[in-house]
Amino acid sequence: MNIELRQLRYFTAVAEELHFGRAAKRLHMTQPPLSQAILALEEQLGAALFDRNRRGVALTPAGAALLPEARWLLAQAAELPGLVARAASGAAGRLVLAFVSSADYSVLPPSLRAYRSAYPQVQITLQEATSDLQIDELLHGRVDAGLLIPPLPERARAELEYLPVLKEALVLAAPANLPELRGRQEADLKTLPPLPLIIFPRAISPGLYDAILSVFRAAGITPVIGQEAIQMQTIVSLVSAGMGIALVPQSVSNLRRPGVEYRPLAQATPLVETGLAWRRDNPSPVLKGFLDLMRKRL
Repeated sequence: MNIELRQLRYFTAVAEELHFGRAAKRLHMTQPPLSQAILALEEQLGAALFDRNRRGVALTPAGAALLPEARWLLAQAAELPGLVARAASGAAGRLVLAFVSSADYSVLPPSLRAYRSAYPQVQITLQEATSDLQIDELLHGRVDAGLLIPPLPERARAELEYLPVLKEALVLAAPANLPELRGRQEADLKTLPPLPLIIFPRAISPGLYDAILSVFRAAGITPVIGQEAIQMQTIVSLVSAGMGIALVPQSVSNLRRPGVEYRPLAQATPLVETGLAWRRDNPSPVLKGFLDLMRKRL
């Protein structure tokens, strides 16, 4: 069965006017072809839509059931040009965005607020993932963009674009009430007790791992790695449990846990970078809108 929108418009006009002559005038056509079109629609549907008698025209139960559905379909069809225009301009659609856990305490919330304000009709799907998993998701086209910690692996550089969005120092996360930190604004790694280091696995985030160990090397310390964890929340929770210390990006100090104290380091630290990566061949207008907004915020 192939019912056309034109037939539904004809039916709706007659149903609302309950008069073929007035409906034909409203549709800017003559009455005979309108009557023929309604008869053809009734034949297609296998049911009479109107009772026709000398006193006028009335909807049958079948016609009464069809009317709200016909109105809904016509309204949906009327929305299609606007929907297509919004999708083509990036004002509507779906954005799949991945992010490392540290971005949740820095660039992610303000970026989402700004994007939601500018593009309220875009559906945003968020996926928390480590940098290595994000690379695979981007290369396979399963996410549009990812907030991750560089560097990009060699295999990905030919296919991905990258935009730095944040650089921040490392700070110490330590169990609360360490005597060596009491009354001090900064933490000196050389004066801390030899507590185990809690850190990301290098395979997950080599850039962050190497930056953390470089701080200890510069201080002449070889840390003992006690635990590895792939999320900042877990690392901070392990510090809270007294399992050791951690060096984390400064924005992670926004994550408050009982039993954890954050201190800037007396030692100089490399800046840890967070950036946005995406496939350079992704044609999505929604992605373009997101990238334009991120560039304006830098």
